[in-house]
Amino acid sequence: MVETTGSLDDDDARGKAHVPEEVEDAVRTILKWAGEDPEREGLLDTPKRVARAWLEYCEGYREDPSVHLSRVFHEVGGYDEIVLLKDIPFHSHCEHHMAPITGKAAIAYLPDKKVVGISKLARVLHGYARRLQIQERLTAEVAQCIWQHLQPQGVAVVIEARHGCMTGRGVRTPGVGMITSRMLGCFLNDDRSRKEVLSLMGY
Repeated sequence: MVETTGSLDDDDARGKAHVPEEVEDAVRTILKWAGEDPEREGLLDTPKRVARAWLEYCEGYREDPSVHLSRVFHEVGGYDEIVLLKDIPFHSHCEHHMAPITGKAAIAYLPDKKVVGISKLARVLHGYARRLQIQERLTAEVAQCIWQHLQPQGVAVVIEARHGCMTGRGVRTPGVGMITSRMLGCFLNDDRSRKEVLSLMGY
């Protein structure tokens, strides 16, 4: 929870989240340990900026992604084919190094008498992505949320992403992408349905 008590600085007065001193001190400690001088001019406001940035990066902890699936539509004119939203960009951070994960997702479901606004699929993705993640869990969480709350005949989620923990440190191999998928219902149990949805996704 964001702390709102205490004296207000200029940023707080403009409606920005109050940053507790211990959070600023933690960022200064990291800067010192990395070899920087947190007192130099260019870094004086960095602790506040970093703290507020991480509140934004992790805003998914303060929401329930399933709320975006609460409003459904039953008047679908007899439509009973695949609904697919593809190339959804997202940004997350890995829980091991807190490094960026950037990529795109394809989310599909086969409705069973009800559908949801297509933007809601992207909102579910972003709700889970804006947390510390691993790509495998992110893929599974998005699929399970849609499966549980829309109760469709099938769900398919494919995520393709690049990981800063590989490109900026460690093995340092830029350009490497990781693909994960989660299939539920007919997309898991029926080969023809699985091939169809993967073809529509471009895989």
